[in-house]
Amino acid sequence: MCGIVGIVGQEPVNQRIYDALTVLQHRGQDAAGIVTYNHGHLSLRKSNGLVRDVFATRHMMRLSGNSGMGHVRYPTAGSSTSAESQPIYVNSPYGITLAHNGNLTNSEELTQELFQADRRHINTSSDSEVLLNVFAHELSLCNNLKLEPEDIFKAVSGVHKRCKGAYAAITILNNHGMICFRDPHGIRPLVFGKRETDKGVEYMVASESVALDALEFKMVRDVLPGEAIYIDFDGNFHSKQCAENPQYNPCIFEHVYFARPDSVIDKISVYKARLRMGEKLADKILKERPDHDIDVVIPIPDSSLTSAVALAHIIQKKMRHGFVKNRYIGRTFIMPGQQMRRKSVRQKLNAISLEFAGKNVLLVDDSIVRGTTSEQIIQMARDAGAKKVYFASASPPVRYPNVYGIDMPSATELIAHNRKVVEIEKEINADWLIYQDLNDLVETAAEGNTEIKRFDTSVFDGHYVTGDIDEAYLTRLENRRNDMAKVNQESAANDSMNDGETLMGLHNNS
Repeated sequence: MCGIVGIVGQEPVNQRIYDALTVLQHRGQDAAGIVTYNHGHLSLRKSNGLVRDVFATRHMMRLSGNSGMGHVRYPTAGSSTSAESQPIYVNSPYGITLAHNGNLTNSEELTQELFQADRRHINTSSDSEVLLNVFAHELSLCNNLKLEPEDIFKAVSGVHKRCKGAYAAITILNNHGMICFRDPHGIRPLVFGKRETDKGVEYMVASESVALDALEFKMVRDVLPGEAIYIDFDGNFHSKQCAENPQYNPCIFEHVYFARPDSVIDKISVYKARLRMGEKLADKILKERPDHDIDVVIPIPDSSLTSAVALAHIIQKKMRHGFVKNRYIGRTFIMPGQQMRRKSVRQKLNAISLEFAGKNVLLVDDSIVRGTTSEQIIQMARDAGAKKVYFASASPPVRYPNVYGIDMPSATELIAHNRKVVEIEKEINADWLIYQDLNDLVETAAEGNTEIKRFDTSVFDGHYVTGDIDEAYLTRLENRRNDMAKVNQESAANDSMNDGETLMGLHNNS
């Protein structure tokens, strides 16, 4: 999962892109990057780390221009080295930079195809580099030095025909403008807005609407599945549907966990969807245990807070903040090793004993992935004096890996994979475990936008909306994603960096 933002403006954008990336920091803490365009010159700064750590004053001064884009990243199934941080660049044709959120499910086949048929070499394991080179090749088929909007839309159509999986992308085409496009299923989110200024209209595209809000852009709408938007550097806006058979299948896990509650994605308020998750979960609790002995509801900060508020209200029990969160620790389920995850949970949360002592507590979380965090939090509640510890998940059991850009672990690392709820309950040492039903979860999101007939719910039911995922693919994914493989990839990448390996591409302001 990553966060992307792009602006075609009338005044310098370096600080505004920086500000937008800080708003989207929850979508990736591994690396950050910004590219700006200034009269035919592209300037880039990217590196590993948080936004605040990657950009110093000297970098910001070099990022000149009224248009640009940015990216925050965490790794999907590869290493977390700066070699794969974004935006990325290819010089032919025209000079193109790209920032991408998602994951191509046919990147291995495309890598071979690009080399054998298109004579393009992929230098990293990043599927974003594959996507960029596919787009670059499709653009190269146009013989016009000055591209027309139809030439660009034809190239995006070529991308849709060749690329499978999830992708929301922003590109800057040197001397032309900014192009944004979304995969034909609309799995990953992308919205755009505009702002009227004394100098003219400015346009902004981002992963979430909160980035538009922060920069005082008025949201226009979501980029539709399969749609491409082209805004030239003169501020002219063009859009076109570029997919032959677009479907609306957005990822429901955005509403469960990833997106900020103050975002609106695909016309659905994330906040309202999470309120409804809490309501549905409360109804299930009252149905299964009408005579429950819950004394207090305690959310596990932060993404479960909204659901917990609604749940506590319906079961008529007080809600208390029993955990204090250290906000300088990253999200634990994406951390590379089990030992690091275990250590980080204790650093991330601390229990307020007076809220637990002598009580039967219901802990509420957005989801349970590996179960490592849940097990430790339950133990923390017991250590703080809780008599009984119940655990409620606002989403169903996560039983299958995500292939569309969320670094959920391999199937064997998922605590719910091939386990019944009572077995999971025992594994995490809960006195009672209750999950949201999948139909109820879908209803919580669908109520916000009746135009969406099907969400991507693959992590819960194993049904992958792109239709190209089989057991062989999942086996290959398993081999890439297990913890030991990640350690080996990281070690190999660091060795190559230490050996002085350099990457060709746009100059990096360091």
